[in-house]
Amino acid sequence: MCTKTIPVLWGCFLLWSLYVSSSQTIYPGIKARITQRALDYGVQAGMKMIEQMLKEKNLPDLSGSESLEFLKVDYVNYNFSNQDTGGADLFLSGVYFTGIIILTRNDFGHPTLKLQDCYAQLSHAHVSFSGELSVLYNSFAEPMEKPILKNLNEMLCPIIASEVKALNANLSTLEVLTKIDNYTLLDYSLISSPEITENYLDLNLKGLFYPLENLTDPPFSPVPFVLPERSNSMLYIGIAEYFFKSASFAYFTAGAFNITLSTKEISNHFVQNSQGLGNVLSRIAEIYILSQPFMVRIMATEPPMINLQPGNFTLDIPASIMMLTQPKNSTVETIVSMDFVASTSVGLVILGQRLVCSLSLNRFRLALPESNRSNIEILRFENILSSILHFGVLPLANAKLQQGFPLPNPHKISFVNSDIEVLEGFLLISTDLKYETSSKQQPSFHGWEGLNLISGQWRGKSAP
Repeated sequence: MCTKTIPVLWGCFLLWSLYVSSSQTIYPGIKARITQRALDYGVQAGMKMIEQMLKEKNLPDLSGSESLEFLKVDYVNYNFSNQDTGGADLFLSGVYFTGIIILTRNDFGHPTLKLQDCYAQLSHAHVSFSGELSVLYNSFAEPMEKPILKNLNEMLCPIIASEVKALNANLSTLEVLTKIDNYTLLDYSLISSPEITENYLDLNLKGLFYPLENLTDPPFSPVPFVLPERSNSMLYIGIAEYFFKSASFAYFTAGAFNITLSTKEISNHFVQNSQGLGNVLSRIAEIYILSQPFMVRIMATEPPMINLQPGNFTLDIPASIMMLTQPKNSTVETIVSMDFVASTSVGLVILGQRLVCSLSLNRFRLALPESNRSNIEILRFENILSSILHFGVLPLANAKLQQGFPLPNPHKISFVNSDIEVLEGFLLISTDLKYETSSKQQPSFHGWEGLNLISGQWRGKSAP
């Protein structure tokens, strides 16, 4: 017969994948808050894990004797797995566990767990035989239950300690940086030990983008922000303006905001994304370039400017636009070059475990003196360029943004009932969690209370 137990530390599973390493930044780019609701859910999900895994721990062969009121039963080298016919089921209940789990970070910034004062006990075990001689076996099953309990109770805390040791070994190998694409890396490092209060646990993550080839911090620093006092969701993730500013700076430094489009590429986007604007390029050609091959080159002149205000996330892109042509057997010639600012709104959605952004154009303005804006030709040209940006460039940008940014989340945990709110200076994600487990048949198991936060440590306790 097989059983298996795991440390009743499952509440920590809501944390273990949330941090990757550490840095020296004073303030975080991301705050993750785990509420008591999440810990309570962790206990429930942990019970399911225990029920599933108890079946897989090998029980050693039993030997010895037990005295009943009317007889003495001897069992020597009795092996549950080697019966002639039939089988046996082991039902366990009355689980009790207490222990203190201390969450810290080591000198390299990796999270570490320390287990203290472990005490675990199973109160009841019942063996039920089936098969040809089950009636006979069941009459002597009760004496076997006591040594089974004794054996399992001796194994529980060493198994829990072994699991914690193995987990720490895995945590120490976690990568500090995650490659997002061919331009940037994202640092989700844990920058300090978890902050534990009576009602929740906070994790401070670096939340910083780097250009792929240059791991230098940007020329600006994060500023502090405070998560609102809420407890309706299991997990709150606050993403500071600093996070998005570092992304803007990293992509700008890596040259990701420079793009050159041919006439054919722009036309394709016009056909796919608009009606009635198919003649825009021909109008440009008619005005400026006659029959020569035509290209549009757009280059950001500064990192796009991020602004998070309540209910509003905007991205202003200062850039230059050049219209180019290349006559046969000649070099590229610039027809016209102008600076502009494109003001966009940022749409946000959570898909799976990723934050996906999309851009929509609010306003396009050429960098011209106000006195020139009354010129009809200039206004016409501004409208044409705005159309190219809206229907040609932004669709390309949004296609790349669809891959999204990975959100910190524990292994085998899904976000459900998620909501995104833009507040002043940061983005707030509120979400519940769902643990994905297998659907194997599980033994009967009863008796857990909750997992509570106590003075900078966690203590898990079950009911006898």
